[in-house]
Amino acid sequence: MTGPDYDHFCRLVRQRSGLVLTPEKAYLVSSRLAPVARAEGLATVAELLAVLRIGASETLLQQAVDVMATHESYFFRDAAPFEQLAEAVLPPLIAARQAQRTLRIWCAACSSGQEPYSVAMILMEMGYRLAGWKLEILATDMSEPILRKASAGLYNDFEVNRGLSPERQARWFKQEPDGWRVSPKLQQMVRFRPHNLLQGSAGLGVFDVIFCRNVLIYFDIETKRQILDHVSRAMAADGSLLLGSAETVLGVSSAVEPVPGLRGLYRPAGRTLARSA
Repeated sequence: MTGPDYDHFCRLVRQRSGLVLTPEKAYLVSSRLAPVARAEGLATVAELLAVLRIGASETLLQQAVDVMATHESYFFRDAAPFEQLAEAVLPPLIAARQAQRTLRIWCAACSSGQEPYSVAMILMEMGYRLAGWKLEILATDMSEPILRKASAGLYNDFEVNRGLSPERQARWFKQEPDGWRVSPKLQQMVRFRPHNLLQGSAGLGVFDVIFCRNVLIYFDIETKRQILDHVSRAMAADGSLLLGSAETVLGVSSAVEPVPGLRGLYRPAGRTLARSA
C-alpha cells in the first residue's frame, strides 16, 4: 500500500496522535481500516484513504486515527509497577501529605480502564491509612470510544481473568448478564476525560503520581521528549512517574531520572525518593 493517499494518512496520524506509520506497517493500516471502510459502505481501504484525503468529516477522520492506536490493557499489568506504587511510592507520599490529606494520580493513555481501576483497588486496600483522604484518579485517552468502555466499567470473562486474583474479582466486581461490572466505589474514584498527550498537560493540574506506561514505545525520539517534558511539568516536586518495562528516559529527556533499584519508576531530576518512617 503506497501512493499519495497512504502518505497523507500517515501524516494525518502522526499529526494527530504522534504515531509513526512506516511503509512496513501498511498491513496494519489495511487490517485496522478495513472495518471502518465497510461501515462507510466503501469496497476497499484504498477508497477510504482517498476519501480521507479529499475531504472526510471530522468524525471519520478521528475514527480512522483512533483505530490505529493499540489499546492493549489488562488489570495489574506487569505487576511490578503496582507493587512499587503500594510499597515504595505511596507510603512516603502519605507521610508527606498528612496536612492536605489529598492524593492526585494521573493515568495517561489509560485505554479501556484496567490501569486506573487497578490503582483504585490499591488505594482502597490501604484501608485506614487513607481513611478520610480525598483521592482523585484522572484517567485520560485520546480515543473517546475507548473511554466510553472504560467509564462503563464492564468487562468480559477474558478481561477480568487477565491480572485479577479471584479475591479481587470477588471483592471489586459484580457479575451481570453482559459481564463483570466494576464496583461503584471504584468507579467513583476515577474520572475519565479525553486528552491527547501531544497537547501538553495545561489545565490538568499537578499530580503526585503519574502512570504513562506502554505508550512512549510507539513514538519517535522527538515526540517522546515532548511528551516527557509535558508530563514532568505536571508532577509534584516529590512526585513519581511510572513508565512501561520497555521504556526509558535515558538519551531522551533530562527532566526526570530513574529511581535506583526500582525499574520503571522515575522522579523529577535532582530529587530523592523520600522514605516513609
